[in-house]
Amino acid sequence: MKAAVLENKGIINLRDIEVSETLSPDDVRIKPVSIGICGSDVHYFLEGRIGDFIVDEPMVLGHEASGVIVEVGSSVQTLKVGDRVCMEPGIPDFKSTESLNGMYNLDPAVQFWATPPIHGCMRENFIHPASLTFKMPDNMSFDEGALVEPVSIGVYSVKKAGMNPGDSALIIGAGTIGIVTALAAEASGCSKVFLADVKKEKLDFVNKHYADKIQTIDLTTEVLADVISEFSTEGVDLLFEASGNKNAFLNIADSLKPGGNMVLIGMPNDPVPLDIVSLQVKEITVKTIFRYVNTYPRAINLIASGKLEVLPLVTNRFEFTESVRAFEYASTLPPEEIKIMINMGNDN
Repeated sequence: MKAAVLENKGIINLRDIEVSETLSPDDVRIKPVSIGICGSDVHYFLEGRIGDFIVDEPMVLGHEASGVIVEVGSSVQTLKVGDRVCMEPGIPDFKSTESLNGMYNLDPAVQFWATPPIHGCMRENFIHPASLTFKMPDNMSFDEGALVEPVSIGVYSVKKAGMNPGDSALIIGAGTIGIVTALAAEASGCSKVFLADVKKEKLDFVNKHYADKIQTIDLTTEVLADVISEFSTEGVDLLFEASGNKNAFLNIADSLKPGGNMVLIGMPNDPVPLDIVSLQVKEITVKTIFRYVNTYPRAINLIASGKLEVLPLVTNRFEFTESVRAFEYASTLPPEEIKIMINMGNDN
């Protein structure tokens, strides 16, 4: 079948590839319609690796996807041919200790699309467990369905933070994940949401599309502590670090009120400076996340209800036949761009 194949570092081809898959009784076969290009896809393209995950043989890209079911396994009862669906891309060992403890995202044997050596979904069709395939409401577009994957990170982060209605929140980092985390916090009941970054173009985007939901802070011209203190001298209830930049950790506790919660989302490349005493004297609770767990239904409901508007995030679209050009463009993405979507041409 035709697929967008990462051959090696810096080399992508749109070509036929044979993927060995068998439809089990609990699986469905899906033709993708919309697939988002993620930062990890671009990183594999540019670097050929992320940490210990190395591209040493051809790999199909893509893990943010929606599509249409074209075949169902004999035991599948909840889905049928023709259903419009989005898919959770990580397939764990459902019998692992992590899965049995309700944290299947931490299963070391998880097979996550487009993570070596697992093929992704940017191909004509693929097989996926029905249990990780979610029907979309009729009013939800395929682009919105593909965005459920990154939105799930924000939804999981807010859930992990233990947010209460009326809480205030600060998100550091206005990339895709920072923006969807801010939107998830607002949609989940935060009364005030701040989003801080040094990239003016990202903040301008947020001001254009989400000014009624999010207050931006330009860290090149504004002092974070001053802006937060104008809102509350105690600080915010929740803080989400979504940049992974080591400088973001300097004095990070200053913006949190005593007893506040901090969630670390971004993944720094190197060790970061974190003042433990500043956290202790405020009894700040620090939590971490890795991807998400049991968030897809919640994310779908937030998007379908209109409480979490994601379509503005799609700032550019390419056809499947233009996949190579799409990845080349994404590798030098202009700062005003947020999410590139691939139209697979199966929107029936």
